[in-house]
Amino acid sequence: VSDASGCSMIALLHTGAAKFPQNLLSRSREAVFPLFPAGVLKGFRSIVSRKLASHGFGASMAAMSSFPPQRYHYFLVLDFEATCDKPQIHPQEIIEFPILKLNGRTMEIESTFHMYVQPVVHPQLTPFCTELTGIIQGMVDGQPSLQQVLERVDEWMAKEGLLDPSVKSIFVTCGDWDLKVMLPGQCQYLGLPVADYFKQWINLKKAYSFAMGSWPKNGLLDMNKGLNLQHIGRPHSGIGE
Repeated sequence: VSDASGCSMIALLHTGAAKFPQNLLSRSREAVFPLFPAGVLKGFRSIVSRKLASHGFGASMAAMSSFPPQRYHYFLVLDFEATCDKPQIHPQEIIEFPILKLNGRTMEIESTFHMYVQPVVHPQLTPFCTELTGIIQGMVDGQPSLQQVLERVDEWMAKEGLLDPSVKSIFVTCGDWDLKVMLPGQCQYLGLPVADYFKQWINLKKAYSFAMGSWPKNGLLDMNKGLNLQHIGRPHSGIGE
C-alpha cells in the first residue's frame, strides 16, 4: 500500500458495527460479528488510524471493545481487479491480486499479499480498464502469470500459518464475484485447480443486508452511506478498497 489512503473496506469492517441500529444487533450477531474488530491497523495502521480518526471514526472503533470474541483467527480481505471493457471482454483475467491478513482477536493487519498479474488472453489493457482501476500497462507487463501468483499465494498462506488445520481463517469479499465467478472461471479456462481455502468466504454485502434490511446495490459506496461513513480512497483499486 503506497499511501494507505484507500482503506474504505477496512474502515467499514472497523466502524460499521457501532453504527448498526441497536434493535438489529441481536439478530445480526451470527452474520455480522465475525466481521467487526476492536483494535487498530498494523503495518500501515498508524497512517490508516490517523486518517480514520480525521474522519471521526475513533469513537466507533473504541466501541468495538465491548463486542464478543471473533469466531475466526484470521480474516483475509480480498478484492480482485480484472481486465474489462465496454462491451465486456471474454474471458476476463485477474490483473491485481491483493490479500490483507487481519488478526481476528486484535483486528490488526499482520501481513499483506499483493501482486499484479500478467493477462495472457488479452495482454493489452483497454483504456476503459486503466481509467476504472488505475492500473496501467507497465504495471502488468512482465508480471507473473495467474498460475505463478497462485503458487506464491499458497507459499504465503503456508508462511503465515494459515494452512495449519487448527487455524481458522476465512476470506472476506465485497460481493460473491471474486471467489464465486472470477477466480474459478479463469482457473477453469486455464485448466488450473482452485485451492480449497478459496471455496468459502464472507460476503460483506450479505452481512450488511442482513443487519440493515437493504441490499447495497453500489457495494461499498452504499454501505458507507448507510452507516454514515465517508468513503476513503480510490474505488476499483484492489489494494486500496
